[in-house]
Amino acid sequence: MAANFLHGVETIEIMKGPRPIRQVKTAVVGLIGTAPTGAVNEPVIVLSTRDAVQFGDAAVAAGFTIPQALDAIFDQGAGTVIVINVCDPAIHRTAVPEEVVALSTITSRAALAHPYVSAVVVKSADGLTTYDLNDDYTVDAEKGEIVRVKTGDIAAGASLKVAYEYVDPAKVTPAEVIGTVTAGGQRTGIQALDDTYNRFGFDAKLVLAPVYCTLLSISTEMIAMAHKLRAMAILDAPIGVTVQQAVEGRGPAGTINFNTSSERAILCYPHLKVYDQATDSERLEPFSQRLAGVICRKDTENGYWWSPSNTEIMGITGVERAITARVNDPQSEANLLNENGIVTLFNSFGTGLRTWGNRSAAWPSMTHPKNFINVRRTADVLHESVEYSMLQFIDYPINDALIDAIKGSVDAFIRTLVSRGALIDGSCTYDPAKNPPTEIALGHLTFDITFMPPTPAERITFESFIDIELLRGLGSGQ
Repeated sequence: MAANFLHGVETIEIMKGPRPIRQVKTAVVGLIGTAPTGAVNEPVIVLSTRDAVQFGDAAVAAGFTIPQALDAIFDQGAGTVIVINVCDPAIHRTAVPEEVVALSTITSRAALAHPYVSAVVVKSADGLTTYDLNDDYTVDAEKGEIVRVKTGDIAAGASLKVAYEYVDPAKVTPAEVIGTVTAGGQRTGIQALDDTYNRFGFDAKLVLAPVYCTLLSISTEMIAMAHKLRAMAILDAPIGVTVQQAVEGRGPAGTINFNTSSERAILCYPHLKVYDQATDSERLEPFSQRLAGVICRKDTENGYWWSPSNTEIMGITGVERAITARVNDPQSEANLLNENGIVTLFNSFGTGLRTWGNRSAAWPSMTHPKNFINVRRTADVLHESVEYSMLQFIDYPINDALIDAIKGSVDAFIRTLVSRGALIDGSCTYDPAKNPPTEIALGHLTFDITFMPPTPAERITFESFIDIELLRGLGSGQ
């Protein structure tokens, strides 16, 4: 009611009843790694291969993890990526005091051993003559090539001595990937993912640090951040690990980063083979970045309540180590890995290379349905969507109208999820026994949310009967 005097008519708008709940974004990857170009320790949204160019060319940037990861994710066809590049060209540099190269007589170019170069000095083979940039030669800094200027003093096909510096991702330390909070309040590395909701209105739901995630120090920090963001950390086994070593890694005798029972961790094995344009050969690539792309595609096309398992992987030519797989063979290597909470590959006759595995690292320690990746993620979407939408009810006077509005809002959202197939059923209830007057007097309300996402059809069993009684029908048609 207005406190001031009024001789007339007024209208006061009062909002009552349930409010629509906005669903949080799910197909979002938080990618931490190295790139030769682009912002440093600054979260950047990348939506397509066109946006990805700012972090370098995957065909050129060998040794950098971000360009190849973006290529892998977008090969699957969908996804929003929040990129955090921890490679600073001003710091992570290596100087080459002298490298001998020879100009091609056909292209007038000479390739250096490293791309993304700077501070280039070109001398004659005897080191007595220093040539002038632009007059005698130019530099393709991205490719790391010296280009002869035909009107200059460098002879065709000449040998040259070149000194230069190049951006070196090997100089990046695990501590820089993990990140910290600077004295000025800036978060770096993995910690920078904590800023994304306030900046963009959404969090990463898949935490990815290809190559670096094989280090235990980094994988544990990824899992910690995944718990904070209600996300999933996707972790790779190191290159060269056998099936036995991957399984042993789940226990205390293991020597790899798989000894975790976190429901926020997805363990991936083995690495994948991808065609490398720069070398015209195959190279190994982390499985985690392709799996992240598969999950994003599944979220977009089917829904986050679908398991990423049994989905073909795009853009790969093979696997680091062949995994035996038959859909009806419990003794296969694919089944052994799944049995121990490791997501792997299925490659049988006519199937192509597919993701294979429904469970997080919580399995087999935890048998609750939350160990299914899609169940965990569906619960996260429900919880987070409801929590963010409750902001509009915070600090309202507690009365029956408020209680009904909150219940109605959550129930309406649950009904929407049920109709989409994301939930089997669910409801929101208010229990007076959980809301004694002493708690209400403190401004505290408690509601119960009960729900059940669909579990994946991981195992299908047929019971077969040979019944001789069916022989009685013989000859009955004569």
